[in-house]
Amino acid sequence: MPVHYTLGQLAELLGVECRGDAATVITGLATLAAAQPGQLSFLANRQYLADLRVTRASAVIVAAEFAGDAPCACLVSAQPYLSFARASALFDTAPAEVAGIHPSAVVDPGAELAADVSIGPGAVIGAGAVIGEGVCIGAHTVVGPDCRVGAGSRLHARVTLYHRVRIGAQCVIHSGAVLGADGFGFAPGPQGWEKVHQLGGVWIGDGVEIGANTTIDRGALDDTVIGDGVIIDNLVQIAHNVRIGDGSAIAGCVGIAGSAVIGKRCTIAGGAGIVGHVEIADGVHVTGMTMITGSIAERGSWSSGTTMDTTRNWRRNAVRFAQLDKMARRLARLEARLDGLNRDKDNDNSEAHKV
Repeated sequence: MPVHYTLGQLAELLGVECRGDAATVITGLATLAAAQPGQLSFLANRQYLADLRVTRASAVIVAAEFAGDAPCACLVSAQPYLSFARASALFDTAPAEVAGIHPSAVVDPGAELAADVSIGPGAVIGAGAVIGEGVCIGAHTVVGPDCRVGAGSRLHARVTLYHRVRIGAQCVIHSGAVLGADGFGFAPGPQGWEKVHQLGGVWIGDGVEIGANTTIDRGALDDTVIGDGVIIDNLVQIAHNVRIGDGSAIAGCVGIAGSAVIGKRCTIAGGAGIVGHVEIADGVHVTGMTMITGSIAERGSWSSGTTMDTTRNWRRNAVRFAQLDKMARRLARLEARLDGLNRDKDNDNSEAHKV
């Protein structure tokens, strides 16, 4: 069924101020540039102020300082992006799952399922698995033996949980995610690599969202642990025995090596890499493509690498990077010589004053 609200209803539901005709009907959300009459948009970045001034939206969510730039009604919010996020929930069109077990699903007799779960076509539920109230298991998802999925969680199609993976309540795991695969543990032996069998599990807290095709390996001995409220983007690799604190956010294509410990409320931007066995304090922000090679003991923003440049200039500078050590040594020698010359000059002046 189509969703619609009056602007007044939205203001009340979002807890914001309505400036304009409260009877205006809103039928959907759109960007400032693409919005049409009947739609609601938002401004969270002044970079798009020009789009705000010409938008065709019927209303926009804006901070008070930009309300005068809007050519339409406004929902004035102290945090426009947060208000937009809450509005998006009101207009969500994802189909609701109906409780029940599809005839093609395979559920082991030893599994324990709440009465109102939804199990999709081709899904497999292993022995000893416990599926909580209101859980939705998508088509062809595999929940391995002795796994636990907390109340209200949703596993989209083709998610794979190996054995002994614990998912908390109200979690969302997107398609293709694999939780509990073996960590990358091998010991060199006389005949080649010998596997270190991974005996731990994976523990996911409450309210966690895990993106598509993300992988979280099981621990070697202890569990790999993801705290409450963590959000993880697509295509992230989290190795064995990693621990991520509550409320942290990990963007796409991040790689985290084994036994790294990340604090609470950290943000790791896309493409960053974190080596193993390091500890990162609470509240640390790591910028995109940064390589973290050591522990970070205090909050703040951390970066590495070089900025974008034309290929020609980058190649020239890459050559200079290799010469930095030689240049530093040469500079040190020159400074030492200069200091010597200055001392000799001071001594000469001192002798002259004596005469």
